[in-house]
Amino acid sequence: MKADTAIEVRNLVTHYGDRAILKDISFSIPKGKTTVILGGSGCGKSTLLKHLIGLLKPTSGNIFINDRDIALMDETALNDMRKKIGILFQGAALLNSLTIAENVALPIREHTKLEKSTVDIMVRMKLDLVNLSGFEHFYPAQLSGGMKKRAGIARAMALDPEILYFDEPSAGLDPVTAAGLDELIIKLRDVFRMTIVVVTHELPSVFMIADHVIMLDAGNVLFSGPLAELTASDHPKIRRFLERKAEEESENPEDYLKIIAGE
Repeated sequence: MKADTAIEVRNLVTHYGDRAILKDISFSIPKGKTTVILGGSGCGKSTLLKHLIGLLKPTSGNIFINDRDIALMDETALNDMRKKIGILFQGAALLNSLTIAENVALPIREHTKLEKSTVDIMVRMKLDLVNLSGFEHFYPAQLSGGMKKRAGIARAMALDPEILYFDEPSAGLDPVTAAGLDELIIKLRDVFRMTIVVVTHELPSVFMIADHVIMLDAGNVLFSGPLAELTASDHPKIRRFLERKAEEESENPEDYLKIIAGE
């Protein structure tokens, strides 16, 4: 791996049953930048994210993080690797029975032996980072959708990860709240020089946060490179996606099954 590369994927192949979902794809994710994994429904982006965080094993291929192939790791090694990454799941995935502070403290208490007073200070720092100071004792059900996402980011940041993953962070949010979340992602990149990977299909977010873009199409890498090169591309599929032009829908049931299988 090059010194400026955070993640390198080589010849990744994934099947669900007999159906190929990711088809021998290769790309690199630069260190200290925000990379957006982009594509329409069924392109394989959610499956790819599961591979990058070690939740799925590929049929074949390699995924290198810090020069270690996570595709070959056992569960113990994967758990050690996951201490260096943070994840914001699509629904924030907060535990409803715990307060926001307890949710953020959970990974710290699970993976360190720090004193409670130190943990409390770290939790306050993370909540302040996402503008949730004063909400420590609130429960998830008492928060708005945008606040839940920010609480999820605070928890993802709890152990000061090297890589931060976002799965459809703007899903279910109004445009103003989504823009605020985009600004927070930019802040995390600029302040902490973190490697951030965002899976989304929301074009306003892509144009606001992306340094680098990987665009998938039917399990293949259609584009990998800087945002400026994507927007300048004359590839018909890229233009159609960026300009939100509809394709003719297939009336073949087999084609529909292929689309939903790629989710």
